[in-house]
Amino acid sequence: MTMKTIAMMLKSAVVALLPGIAISCGERRAASDATGVFEATEVTVSAEIGGKLLGLSVEEGQVLQAGAPVGLVDTIPLSLERELLKRKSAVVESRRVDIPRQVAAARQEIETTKNERRRFDNLARENAVGRKQVDDLDARLAVLERELSARVVALEEHNRGVDAELSALEIEIARVVDRLSRCRVSSPVSGTVLAKYAEAGEMTVAGKALFKVGDLERVYLRAYVSSAGLTRVRPGQAVQLFIEVDDGTRRAYPGRVTWISDRAEFTPKSVQTRDERANQVYAIKVATRNDGWIRVGMYGEIIFAE
Repeated sequence: MTMKTIAMMLKSAVVALLPGIAISCGERRAASDATGVFEATEVTVSAEIGGKLLGLSVEEGQVLQAGAPVGLVDTIPLSLERELLKRKSAVVESRRVDIPRQVAAARQEIETTKNERRRFDNLARENAVGRKQVDDLDARLAVLERELSARVVALEEHNRGVDAELSALEIEIARVVDRLSRCRVSSPVSGTVLAKYAEAGEMTVAGKALFKVGDLERVYLRAYVSSAGLTRVRPGQAVQLFIEVDDGTRRAYPGRVTWISDRAEFTPKSVQTRDERANQVYAIKVATRNDGWIRVGMYGEIIFAE
């Protein structure tokens, strides 16, 4: 093996392994197997509740962290509604009755009647009083105990009604608290602000787009291959990506096939495949890490690693 052959092999290995390697356009290029356009995972962040937008501190190109607050919708109406519901809960709670305290007098009367019944029972055994007085006390005890039981049931039913009202108010308060939390605007994903659609001071409604954020660190090249070229592609396959920069060089990136369409489609006008005679092609997506040179919408080339 000659030194020239060894040098060429080392150069190919470096290009395949290291992202962003610059290659002069003056060097002979290998024919690309497919070309396409770079895309990024984009999320349009919308208002979750209507109201006046008090602030929205995002600008195009700004990098956001997932969950970090960047805006706020006016919370005063919802805060007042929550306070009103709390006052209603306090009023309902005040209607709750203390059952042991409410029936304490009735229980005391029953205990007194039982003591009196025992005393008359002893007297009746000594023939000091008639047995009828004992029977009358037994009847009175039965009435008092039935009245006590009915009173306890009524009071418990009343308290259950209070509990039901309080439970409904707690749900209403929880709904208001949830809506209050939705007044805070944040990005659900980490990424770069691609577009801004609203400004502080504007009125917004639920569902209105506020800004768009995209993950520009992990980008995808959507390309198209013919049915013949499809035999050379498989999910998870390592490939080489290339972009051309302004200074006349092209940069190489390692990529990995993440998706292959299961349906054929007609060749998009903006994309050329290696086999131009094919009427239909299959879309694929190749993921790579962006070192800052790749832009969404930029054209890229793919070479399938053998």
